[in-house]
Amino acid sequence: MNTLTGDRAIIRSAERPAHTSSGYLMLLVLLGCIVAGAAGGALVDLNAVAGGAIIVVSAIVFLFVSCGFYMQQPNQATAITLFGAYKGTDRHEGLRWLLPWLGRRKVSLRANNMISERLKVNDLRGNPIEIAAQVVWRVTDTAQALFDIDDYKAFVIVQIEAAVRTIGARYPYDDYEHQEITLRGNHDQVGVELRQELIERLVTAGLTVDECGFTHLAYAQEIAGAMLRRQQAQAVVAARTTLVEGAVGMVELALDQLSAKGVVELDDERRAAMVSNLMVVLCGDRDAQPVVNTGTLYQ
Repeated sequence: MNTLTGDRAIIRSAERPAHTSSGYLMLLVLLGCIVAGAAGGALVDLNAVAGGAIIVVSAIVFLFVSCGFYMQQPNQATAITLFGAYKGTDRHEGLRWLLPWLGRRKVSLRANNMISERLKVNDLRGNPIEIAAQVVWRVTDTAQALFDIDDYKAFVIVQIEAAVRTIGARYPYDDYEHQEITLRGNHDQVGVELRQELIERLVTAGLTVDECGFTHLAYAQEIAGAMLRRQQAQAVVAARTTLVEGAVGMVELALDQLSAKGVVELDDERRAAMVSNLMVVLCGDRDAQPVVNTGTLYQ
């Protein structure tokens, strides 16, 4: 497949199976060469020309077969080339054999775990934040990884940084009103978007991402102190709001029960004074100091 970039065309590779042989079968060929060489040595005394020819042919075949062996472990693949042309990929494990003049490049298909550097990014609101991600990736198409990208491991590092910057700038770090998707409050959703962003960036290199997430997320040093004070102030306001709402409910309940049971009759002035005293007691930071009134209610 050709992809146009400017006025030039890039030939996209695609993995296909390679034609290779089992190395164990070729071991039998080596054993046959040894047997034939021994027989040729025994035949030299009877017929020197025939015996020498058998020995030479056996030695040539032995050397030819010996040069074609290679070992492949589980979750490994070998890309086969002929004078630079891609001829396929062998994914079979164990002892394998290939024609000696064919080139071989091994590629690991195992999962790789990578943690990016801490990057300074401006979030959606322009606040500088520090962010780092952990990504589990692996090779899915050996031909693309080897022949479409100069260095696919370096390519992964650059694309992870670009994707983290993109996602970091797409959302705010935090939303104290809990009405927006944020980096701090919606790890799972943001992680899914980061994975999708990485898959789209790495697919051209024959790579995929199995898992990713943030390992570090914080305000940048220059604004961390100010943001901490802001968080503390908002927490105090929220706590005070809850406290006042509860105190108002308790005062209403106390006045209603006093009136319903006829414990005491209060005019508007004394009722307001009682509400003020109760609010001070319920909302104050310190314990109330009781004052005993030994006179009348109006003294």
